[in-house]
Amino acid sequence: MSNLQIFNNSAFGAIRVIQQNGEPWFVGKDVCEALRYSNSRKALADHVKENHKGVTFCDTPGGKQQITIIDEAGLYSLVMRAKTEKAEAFQEWVTGEVLPPIRKHGGYLTPDKIEQALTDPDTIIKLATTLKEERAARQQAEASLQAAKPKVLFADAVSASDSTILIGDLAKLIKQNGHPIGQKRLFNWMREQGYLIKRAGADYNSPTQRAMEMGLFKIKETAISHSDGHVSVSKTTKVTGKGQQYFINKFCGA
Repeated sequence: MSNLQIFNNSAFGAIRVIQQNGEPWFVGKDVCEALRYSNSRKALADHVKENHKGVTFCDTPGGKQQITIIDEAGLYSLVMRAKTEKAEAFQEWVTGEVLPPIRKHGGYLTPDKIEQALTDPDTIIKLATTLKEERAARQQAEASLQAAKPKVLFADAVSASDSTILIGDLAKLIKQNGHPIGQKRLFNWMREQGYLIKRAGADYNSPTQRAMEMGLFKIKETAISHSDGHVSVSKTTKVTGKGQQYFINKFCGA
């Protein structure tokens, strides 16, 4: 942790940043606390992919402690999913005040790299080229995250919702999210994929046992009184909030 840098902000507290292989890595717990996540371990597990996480060791009075660190993409993923008004301000602080000092040499320069640059002019050219490529990649990644943010927020809201919808309405949602499909095609796809029963009979188009165990559907039963006095029960298959998110991700990408 000799390359540890600590950035303080009155609104967000202290953020510890280290460099590994020329890249800035943020202490995950610090980022989660700044974004007001109640459970940092769960937030890191749910919102940051494994290839954007790592571990390092920090000296404490009780000895060395292992801590989770995340790269820039992992940080932006937490920011994007944070349900707080301060998320945008936090991102602006990180990109405006935290990262520039780390890159104050126009790249990730260690003392050895500075010495190499002074003795070998070609090193400067290589560093400039690398920095240009890194900035272009970062800008593209940030643009992609911003473009995906509405869909992520929509998916999070749907997943937590108790409301159910008809399969025909789900087809409309999938179409709105960029994948053209109609009700008839969606029913057929669900039968072929084993989500709905396809054998002819009274349970045709009803959810399969597997789909019910996954929590994708609910059955709405409606009692119908007929003129001759007898009562029948109509069953309607409806898609749960979890099911809506599941199928939208199936068609449109997570």
